[in-house]
Order: sequence, then structure tokens, then C-alpha cells
Amino acid sequence: MKNALKWGAIICAGIIVVVIAALLIIPMVVDVQKYKPELEKWVSETTGRPFSVGDDLDLSLFPWAGVSFSDLHLGNMSDFAEKDFVTINSFEVRLKLLPLIFKDIQVKRFVLNEPRIVLVKNKNGRVNWEFPKTTAVAEKDAEAPVGKTSGLGLPISSLTIGDFSLINGVVLWIDHSTNTRKELAQINLALKDVALDRPVKLVFSAQMDKQPLSLEGSVGPVASGLEGGSVPIDLSVKALKELNMRLKGGLENPTTTPSVDVDIEVAEFSPRKLIAALGQTFPVATSDPKALNRVTLKAHVKANSENISISNGILNLDESKLNFTMKASEFSRPVLALDLNLDQINLDRYIPPQTEKKPAAEQQTQEAKKKTDYTPLRRLVMDGQLKIGKLTVSKAKIQDIFLKVTAKNGIVNLDPLKLKMYQGDVAGKASLNVKKDIPQSAFNLNVNNIQINPLLQDVLEKNILEGATKAQLTLAMMGDDPALIKKTLNGEGMVLFNDGAIVGIDLASMVRNVQAAFALAEKPEQKPRTDFAELKAPFTIKNGLVNTPQTSLKSPLLRIIAAGNADLVKETLDFRVEPKAVATIKGQGDETLRSGIMVPVVVTGNFSSPKFRPDLKDVAKQQLKEKVLESDEAKKLLEKEELKPLKEQSKGLLKGVLGQ
Repeated sequence: MKNALKWGAIICAGIIVVVIAALLIIPMVVDVQKYKPELEKWVSETTGRPFSVGDDLDLSLFPWAGVSFSDLHLGNMSDFAEKDFVTINSFEVRLKLLPLIFKDIQVKRFVLNEPRIVLVKNKNGRVNWEFPKTTAVAEKDAEAPVGKTSGLGLPISSLTIGDFSLINGVVLWIDHSTNTRKELAQINLALKDVALDRPVKLVFSAQMDKQPLSLEGSVGPVASGLEGGSVPIDLSVKALKELNMRLKGGLENPTTTPSVDVDIEVAEFSPRKLIAALGQTFPVATSDPKALNRVTLKAHVKANSENISISNGILNLDESKLNFTMKASEFSRPVLALDLNLDQINLDRYIPPQTEKKPAAEQQTQEAKKKTDYTPLRRLVMDGQLKIGKLTVSKAKIQDIFLKVTAKNGIVNLDPLKLKMYQGDVAGKASLNVKKDIPQSAFNLNVNNIQINPLLQDVLEKNILEGATKAQLTLAMMGDDPALIKKTLNGEGMVLFNDGAIVGIDLASMVRNVQAAFALAEKPEQKPRTDFAELKAPFTIKNGLVNTPQTSLKSPLLRIIAAGNADLVKETLDFRVEPKAVATIKGQGDETLRSGIMVPVVVTGNFSSPKFRPDLKDVAKQQLKEKVLESDEAKKLLEKEELKPLKEQSKGLLKGVLGQ
């Protein structure tokens, strides 16, 4: 037995001596330069590109297995103007061979000096980073199971690296189709204390379009993640002297089903300064040049290849604070769940400033050329809700907004929609159907006790109407451009104003005095107004034609009824305002000023320049009837015996004149 062990030890020692001798002798005997042309030819044939490496190609096997070379060039295909795809000034790697038998990788040195990668997109859309697949590779890819991992982990038990460096690298992006050129230069990467059982320190720096970019922190220990655990990460990113971001958390199951579970924190930065640092013009014009100037972000992110969830999200934008959570899956659709809670925002600061309006014909022509693609909305599945404490839009001030949004199979529903504004509230719902190319939308709103005067003064800067507003609106329409919406607008509703006034118009004088109503008399010193107890306007809309059968105004001195149409397509008006006197005006304090003829008013023209005219024909009929046909003098005259035969004839004649 002892002899067997003795001879076994001798044989093993002999084998080790032979292997070591071979590792020492092979590099001395084998002329690596002899095989360099074969290597260059094989790489060129495999990649379909020219390939060359410097004459200092070196191979060593003991005690450190190593490869070093310089002046490597992998070129582009012939139809690219740029000569090289990849160049490397020099490369060196040294690792121990014998520990590899025990899955122990010990790297003494890994240095990549001045690598340069040029990514190019031609005008025809072809890119230079696509390589032809060999038959063997294609067959291997076809046999590999889709969406499955081996679950065996990394085939190593230990890893140590003494020096890992990437020095002064360059990545250049050239897009000839858009004449775009971007450069990431002075790329330096250093890994320190590289081992599986302790954190690896990482230091990265670069210049992105001549602006600084850096990443620093630690990753690991990696060993904890090889068996299905988590690999801790703690990284700080700095970009363009403006952006500072920290990622802290872990990489889960990196060798089987990789995912991330990290906290993200972005320190305060200015998007405007960040864009300026890139040498670009800010892409969004805002009414307030100070808007989009301060942003911070905090969130917890969990993500894998199938879904992502964001919790405890806090986004600060200027003076606004948004708390949010989000979940997304089936990214090709996607499927979304959102919960957004915004404390306040003034949207007027962020909308583009008003510009000179284009002629209607030109604007409609340009809009007709734009066709909205609703495919993303048809695929979208969403369940979300939005809360806003205070909102300013078009100068209107709104509070306590609550909106629930759902989307599925091309139908987006907003239900419920609730908000408060100007001492009143609004409740309703809306829907958008994009199953077809032409979208269909519908609204149902109930307005309760909104004070109309401060709303109009904020939005229109006009003092034209007062009162508490109630309204019920049901509308439906088709299309996504104003012309088609107006043509297909249908619905009905009722608007009611209580205890208010029409400011700027004295309807009592208008319907009683022709001169005062139509600027033929001296203007009063005080601004005219018409107080009312109730202004009620029921309406229907059919294909853009708004009809009100009986809009009524009740005031202390008179009753007014208006009826007619407003054509939204042609933008024309056709209304008649009919006055109804109260039983008496005694005691109102202005009997003399308000006395006169009740004058009906006809409103015509278009939306931009309406025309008002008295219905003098109706006035004449009224005067003939009251002053002639039904006057006491006429009655006494016609009662005379000799004129009685003319009585019936005169009545018939006057009735014919009056059209009665």
C-alpha cells in the first residue's frame, strides 16, 4: 500500500513537472508572430471586416498566463465612410493557470489602454454594429431554449483581481441621417479590491460632449448573489456639474432571474441648466422663464424583465410636490396602475407663451396633415387616480380635484371627476373611445353654485355677469380637430344663474327706449346693468347647431324671453329677445326713466361681431293695436251711429295690417 502511494506521488509530481516545463517551453518554442496572419484572416472572415494587430503580440503561460498586444484595428464595412469600428492602443491581461483547475480566477493585471469605439448610422438607416452570424452560431441560437436560464450560477468559486483599469477610452456616436454627433471621451474605469467575498470599489469618469460625468461607489460582495441572493450596490452618479444621483439597494438573483431593488435619490438640480450644459436649447417654451428650474426626486424601485414598481415616490418641481406610486407590466402594452397626489401647481407657468395665430384656412390645412396614432391608447390598460390640492389653469383657480382614470380595449373613462371652484363644485364623468380611427368622446357634468363673476374676471378679465351658477351638461362629439368636433357636437343641458346681474347692458331701457338701447341717446354716467333674480337657459345641440327654445330672465322690472339658434360651424347668431312688462312699476323709483315702448331685439351676425337691432315692425304693430284699434278715443268714435258700419271694416283692415 505504501509503495502504491509512493509511486502515485511520484507520478503526480512528474506530471506537474512536465506541465510546468511545457508551460515554460511552449512560449519559447512557439512563434506567435507566425500565427498572427492566420488570426487576422480568421477574424476578418468571421466579422466581414478588416482586422489587424501590432507586431508586438505576446503570449505567456507560466507562472502567469498572459496576452498582450498593441495597435489593434477592427474596421467598418465598405459602405461606411468611417475607417475603423474599434481601435485599441494596447491591451494586457495576466492570470494564474493552475488555480483555474479549482474554479479560482486570480488576475494579476487587466489593462485596456485607449480603446475607441465608433458607432455609425448611415443615411439609409444601416448601422455598423451588426455582425453576420456564422452557421454554427445560428444553429446554437436556434437550439437554445427561449426565456430560460440554466440556474447553475457562475462557474467560479473565487475571483481576485489585482489591477483592473480602462484608460482614456472613447465612444463616438455618428448619425448621418440626422447629422448628429455625440462623444463620450476620456473614459476611465478602475476597480479596486476586486473579490467575490468583499465589496468592490468602483471609480468611473468621462467627458460627455466635453461635460464631466462620474460614477463612484461599491458593488458586492458578489458571492452572496451567486446562489440566488442579493448583491448590494451603493453608487453615486454626477453629471454635467448639475445632476447628482444616488442608487442604494441590491441586485437580486443576478445569475438566475435578475432584478433590482434600490432607493433612488436625485439632489436638487435645474433642468434648464442641465440642458444648457449639453449645449442644447431647452425643448419646451414656457410662459414663465423661471419654470422648470428646480427638481428633486426620491423613490423606491423594484424591477425585473417583466414588471416595475415605484413606491414612496416624491417629486418636487419648482413649488409643487407630487407623491406617487406606480406599477407597470407587459411593457409592450403596457399595463399601468397609478396613484398621484399633487399638492399644488400653476399650469399657466408651463404652457407655451401665446403666439400670433395663423389664418384659419392655413391652420386647418396643417391640422389635416397631422393624423394621431391611437394605437398606444388601444393597447393601454390602466387603473389610476389623481388628486390635486390647488390648480391654476387659464388663470382659473380650482381646488380639491379628484379624478379616477381607467383604460382598456381603446376606451378611456374618467369617472368620477370632482372639483371645487369659486364657492361651488363640479361633479361628472367623461369617456374617450379610440377603437376606430376617429375618436368619440362624451361628457356629463353637474355644476353647483359657482360664482360666475370672479371666474370670468380671472379667466377673461371681464366684468360682464354676476350670480350663482348651476348647470347640467350632457355632450357627445367625434374627432380630434375643432372643425369636426363642432360638426358632430350633440347634447343638451340647462344653465341657471340666480341673484345676479348682466353688467354693461340695461335691458329694461333697451326694450323700453329705442334711443337708449341703440346708442342714440346720451350715455349715462354709471355703468349700465340689469339685475335679475333668475336667468335660465335650457338648450339642445344637434350637429353643432345650438338651440334655446326659451331662455328667460326674471328681474324686478321686467321679464325677458330669448329664443333662437347659434350655429357653431358657421359661427352665426339668430336670436330674438322678447320683453314682457311686469304688472306695475310703481314704487320702483324710476317710473319716468323706465317708461316707454317695449322693444323686441333681434340678434344676428357672427360670434366676433354680433348685431343688435330693434324689431320696429313689432313695435308698430304694438302701437297701432294699443293707440288705434283698442284706444278709448277710437272706441267712442266707432260707437257713433253713423260710423258703426265702418267699425267692422276698420277692425278687419287694421288686423290685416298687423298681420293678425
